[in-house]
Amino acid sequence: MTEPEEPEVIPLLVPREGVPPVTETAAGLAEVVARFAGGTGPVAVDAERASGYRYSQRAYLVQLRREGSGSALVDPIACPDLSLLGKVLQDAPWVLHAASQDIPCLAEVGMVAPEVFDTELAGRLAGFERVGLGAMVENVLGYRLEKGHSAADWSTRPLPRDWLVYAALDVEVLLELRDALEEELRSQGKLAWAYEEFEAVRLAPPAPPRTDPWRRTSGIHRLRTRSQLAGVRAMWEVRDAMARRRDTAPGRILPDAAIISAVAAAPATPADLLALPVFGGRSTRRHVDTWWGALQKAALLPDDQLPQPAPAGDGPPPPNRWAERDPEAARRLARARAAVAALAQAHTLPAENLIGPEAVRRLAWTPPSPISVDTVTACLTKWGARPWQVGLVAADLAAALPEPPAE
Repeated sequence: MTEPEEPEVIPLLVPREGVPPVTETAAGLAEVVARFAGGTGPVAVDAERASGYRYSQRAYLVQLRREGSGSALVDPIACPDLSLLGKVLQDAPWVLHAASQDIPCLAEVGMVAPEVFDTELAGRLAGFERVGLGAMVENVLGYRLEKGHSAADWSTRPLPRDWLVYAALDVEVLLELRDALEEELRSQGKLAWAYEEFEAVRLAPPAPPRTDPWRRTSGIHRLRTRSQLAGVRAMWEVRDAMARRRDTAPGRILPDAAIISAVAAAPATPADLLALPVFGGRSTRRHVDTWWGALQKAALLPDDQLPQPAPAGDGPPPPNRWAERDPEAARRLARARAAVAALAQAHTLPAENLIGPEAVRRLAWTPPSPISVDTVTACLTKWGARPWQVGLVAADLAAALPEPPAE
């Protein structure tokens, strides 16, 4: 018996209409606006940032494609106000992949979507295991995209031609992918669920500023004393100010590992600080007085100005502590997770997309009283669950939360 042949995958090497020029002038932008105003149907939209290189999360390239309009590559640094372009695209849904990543930086340049179709989220709801754009295009459409520039420094000017090919191809396939995924979701009876999720992504408010963001320094859990926490805070704040001023990613100025190493070692002199292996870089050595000054300033703080250990959040503790702190809650969580896992398997979608894990933990840690479908529904709705999610999980969670009678 011969094995079935793998379906042929067609590599996409260049856009079918060639690489469009990068729009960098007011006249060029006016031409793009007119061209896309005359197009029809959904608009494929993508944005490239310079995460890992720049402090900000601003867009450094915006790509678009629409039936009747072709493709466009717009430089939002040279053309920082794209509100007119966004205005003429208010008559159709915007197709994005991982929309939550691009919506904020598009809004910064004046482009606000009237409706969203998220091909990554659609893939999750349809049950695909791999939902990156390259994997989705290959599995659904049979094309292979070159994804080698996704982590590039898109603030580079001029942008290399092969990067522009990559950027143009990303929107080349989005409309076709959207059509295929919409049909797949419709056949599975999930299309209404998907549109609820897309709208939730579109309307999601900006994340509030973090309280004490320095506490997220990687490795801080290894430090125990308040004096050490003060050292981390001082070095983090100096680094953050420097990174913001230069528009450089903080980790490129001084890695988190260097901050933790310096605080843990408690160097007695600047020379001791430079002797640490993580302080061997030329830029780090050039600013040794800055880092040393931050450590010294922290060391001189009076006790009442030292940071306290991280305060407990308003949510439940990490699940690995539940068995010790509240065994009954730990059993509730196990039953609730099992119920969600069974429902997710039955509907062929990831458990975390069926209902947020944080909502399940909150229910298990502090269940409503009395436990009923109505009270569970009220809790899930208050925590932001969409109607389709509540309709699927509320009854099973209400049944899973109570302690079963002893046999």
